[in-house]
Amino acid sequence: MKKKLSITDIARQLEISITTVSFILNGKAEEKRISKDVTEKVLNLVAELNYKPNQLAQSLRTGKTHIIGLIVEDIAGSFFANVARLIEENAYKNGYRIIYCSTENKTNKAKELINMFRDRHVDGYIINPSEGIEDDIASLLQEGLPVVLFDRYLPKLPTNYVVIDNYSGTFNAANHLLQQGFSNIAFLTIDSEQTQMEERYNGYERAMKMHNKQKFVKQIGYYDERESVVQQITDFIKENPAVDAIIFATNYLSIYGLEALKQLKLNIPNDIGVVSFDDHEFFKLYSPTITAIAQPVEEISRQVIKILISNLTFSGDKWIEQTVVLPSDLIIRESSIKSPDA
Repeated sequence: MKKKLSITDIARQLEISITTVSFILNGKAEEKRISKDVTEKVLNLVAELNYKPNQLAQSLRTGKTHIIGLIVEDIAGSFFANVARLIEENAYKNGYRIIYCSTENKTNKAKELINMFRDRHVDGYIINPSEGIEDDIASLLQEGLPVVLFDRYLPKLPTNYVVIDNYSGTFNAANHLLQQGFSNIAFLTIDSEQTQMEERYNGYERAMKMHNKQKFVKQIGYYDERESVVQQITDFIKENPAVDAIIFATNYLSIYGLEALKQLKLNIPNDIGVVSFDDHEFFKLYSPTITAIAQPVEEISRQVIKILISNLTFSGDKWIEQTVVLPSDLIIRESSIKSPDA
C-alpha cells in the first residue's frame, strides 16, 4: 500500500521546517514573512504530488472538525432513526457531518460514547440522555462545548433541549377515549424516571383524576425481552377484566400490546380501545388502524440543529440556554372509535 504523503515529507524534501510548510498551506506565508520563492516551491510541490492535508491535523490547527456527535437511545428505533436522518440532513446543509451511536439506555455506554466524541474533538453534541450522565454533560458545558438534549431533559442541569409536550399528549388521548365511551382506561409504560415517561404518566393521571376514574397502571422493565413483555401485558389484561381501553407509552409497547390482544382474541375497538404514544408506519397498515400521539419529528430535528448551530457560531462569552417544547398531534384512527352498536 502506498504511504500517504504528509506535511513532514514535503518539509524534508524541500529541506525547510514543518512549521514553514504549515504556515504556507494555511495561507499565512505573507503574515509570517515567508519569501515568495519558498512559498512558490511549496505550492508547486504540493500541486505536483497532489498532496491533501490531513483532516485531523487541520482540525487541531483550526479547533474545528465540522463534526457533530449524536447520541441516541436506539438508532434502530423508528423515532430515533427518523430524527437522526433529519438531523443529519439539516447538519449537512450547514456544513457539518454527523457521527451517531446508540446507548441502549445504558449509563456506562453513554459515558463511554461521550468520551469517545471528546477524543474525536467533535464540535458539538446532540444527546438523548440516559439516566446517570448529568456529571458528564455538566463537564461538557463547563468546557464551553455546545450541547443540545432532545426527547428528554435533565431537570437539575440547565442546558439546551428540545422536547414535546408529553403531558398534554396523554391527557388529550385519555379525554378522547372517555369521550368515545371508554371508561376504564389503562396506562402501560416502562419502568423509568426519565422526564418524558414521567410526564406521559402525569397527563394520564390528571385525566383520570379530573373525571373521577380509576387508574390502571402497568410498568414494564426496559430490558425485558419481547416474549416476556407480551406475556406481562396478557396477564395484566386478564387480571383487570374491567379495562376497556389502553394507552401505551411507547410505540414498541403498542406493537407488543397488539400481539397480546390478538392472543386474547379481543376485538379492537369494540372489546378494547387502543392509543399509542408515538406513531409508526405499521399503525397505518394494521387493521384496524391505530390511533397515535404523533411527535413532530421534522420540527424536533430542525430546532435541535438550529440551536446547536447558533451555539457553534456564537461569538460572545456565554450563550443563553434555549428550551423548546413542541406540541404533539393526536391522530385519531379506528382503534379508538367505538362503533355505535358496541
